[in-house]
Amino acid sequence: MVQAKLDQLSVPIRLTLPNGEQVGSANAVVHLMIKDNATLAQLAAGQSGQLGEAYVEGRMDFEGSMRDLMRLAADILPGSPVDAAQAGWLTSIVTHLASVWRHSQEKDAKQIQFHYDLSDDFYALWLDPRRVYSCAYYREPDMSLAQAQEAKLDHICRKLRLQAGERFLDVGAGWGGLLLWAAENYDVDVTGITLSRNQHAYVNGLIEQKGLKGRARMMLLDYRELDELKPYDKLASVGMFEHVGRAQLSGYFDKLRRLVKPGGLILNHGITAGGVDNSQLGAGMGDFIEKYIFPGGELTHISHVLRHLAEGGLEGLDIENLRPHYARTLWAWSDALESQLDKAKATLDSEQGQKSLRAYRVYLAGCAMGFEHGWMALHQVLAQAQSAGRAQELEYAPDLVYPWRRDYMYSR
Repeated sequence: MVQAKLDQLSVPIRLTLPNGEQVGSANAVVHLMIKDNATLAQLAAGQSGQLGEAYVEGRMDFEGSMRDLMRLAADILPGSPVDAAQAGWLTSIVTHLASVWRHSQEKDAKQIQFHYDLSDDFYALWLDPRRVYSCAYYREPDMSLAQAQEAKLDHICRKLRLQAGERFLDVGAGWGGLLLWAAENYDVDVTGITLSRNQHAYVNGLIEQKGLKGRARMMLLDYRELDELKPYDKLASVGMFEHVGRAQLSGYFDKLRRLVKPGGLILNHGITAGGVDNSQLGAGMGDFIEKYIFPGGELTHISHVLRHLAEGGLEGLDIENLRPHYARTLWAWSDALESQLDKAKATLDSEQGQKSLRAYRVYLAGCAMGFEHGWMALHQVLAQAQSAGRAQELEYAPDLVYPWRRDYMYSR
């Protein structure tokens, strides 16, 4: 079975078997060292996610580039991981109940801290200088990662039509990239929230350094606890709703609606599923991400996102798919991490830290491959509260925020 699999590959590889025997190409660009028969069986079955786990746990090693390794991972799949993860009615019920159970405020806080509080120094090795940990926007093909991230931040601000003096809320503000960009370039009063203690301390330190205290603040707070008595003019949620859980999405959008003034704009930016009926990828890929990277993370197809959006009382205004932008972003992150492996090993110097490093190597390159193949997507959805019925919406009425035309995004 393994030999038949090797004969079908587009990537020449060499394989060291558990007994030390070597098979495969003499001109291999990837060398896999398999240390037990169970991992060999997973290779034969095309279980890419389980092979990733074997690498993290030390049951397999490799030599070669991450890009060639991901070509190999795609080659060995028995079929589409989207199709493999499609759920029947019983599985859908179980998945819904699990989503309800694992997204309490306490569980969400622990899951966010598991991921984002790994090490600020580690993330700084491969993110851009602003530490923007979400899909960049390559407005020009030759942009650097740092330029594309700034273009993304401005893209969001333009979509939201931020105006000086407005109150702006950033839900899931990360390391403060959007929060600080909006405060410095659009002169808004901005509030960000996070469940990560590291991010909370880091961003408040930056606010102090930049002299923005009084106009910008970062709170350690669950979105469900946000005060609705003083609604905001505009709201963005970037890379956050993947952590909310499918069973909570209608309530999540309803909460966002209640946090903005009537007519105020909301932008939701997040990863969506490539398949209509799956909440993760098959071939062991989703299980790998759940175990090592994003516990509690769930994907939803854009069609379901829009349904939950409507159930939350919101009307979709502008929907943009940035899927290839995220593939390029992830490869930029992967390449940056690969170029800093020695520093990364020194930063994560414990046994668990080394496992985390191996997991991130697989995760970043694997996700880049997933976005290239269309197994996942990235959608920005601009929304506002559903209209109660109004005439002359196209006449640029001064009390209406959204002009129902896109030219406002591009005027300089």
